[in-house]
Amino acid sequence: MNLILYLSDMILPFALLYIVAYGFLAGRPVYDDFVSGAKEGFHTVLNVMPTLIGLMAGIAVLRSSGFLDFLAGLLASVIPGDLVLPELVPVILVKLFSSSAATGLALDIFREYGADSLPGLSVSLMLSCTETIFYTMSVYFMAVKVKKTRYTLPGALIATATGILMSLLLARHMM
Repeated sequence: MNLILYLSDMILPFALLYIVAYGFLAGRPVYDDFVSGAKEGFHTVLNVMPTLIGLMAGIAVLRSSGFLDFLAGLLASVIPGDLVLPELVPVILVKLFSSSAATGLALDIFREYGADSLPGLSVSLMLSCTETIFYTMSVYFMAVKVKKTRYTLPGALIATATGILMSLLLARHMM
C-alpha cells in the first residue's frame, strides 16, 4: 500500500521531469516553448470568457428565478418515480449546464438523505457518468470556432441519458 501511495505522489513530478528532459535532449528551447504555450492558453481563456460568463449568468438566472425548480417538478410528475427519484431531477437538469451547480445540489442530497442512501449513491454515480454538455459544447466549440455541430448535441444527449440510466440501475443493484 505504501508503494502505491509513493508512486501516486511521485508520478506528476516524474512526468514533468521527463517532459523537460525530453525537450532538452531534442534540442528544443524548453522555457521558450513553455512561455509560448502559456501565452496561447491565456488567449484561449480570453476568447472563451464571454461565452463562459453568459452561460454562468444564465444558470444563475434559472436557479434564482425558480424556473429550474418548476421544470424539475414538472418533469418529476411526468417521469415514473420508480425509474428516477424526484430529488434527482434537478441534478439531471443542472448537470447539463454546470458541474459545480450539480455538485452543490448533490451535497444537498447528501445532507438530507446521506451519502450511502439510494439518492446519494445514485447522484454520485450520475455525476461521474455524465457530462456538462452545453458548457462543454459552448466553451470548446467557441475556442476552435466550430459553426456546424451536426450530430454532437444528439449524440451527447444520448450518451448522457445512457449514463443516467446506467447509474440509476447500478445504484439500485448495489443497494
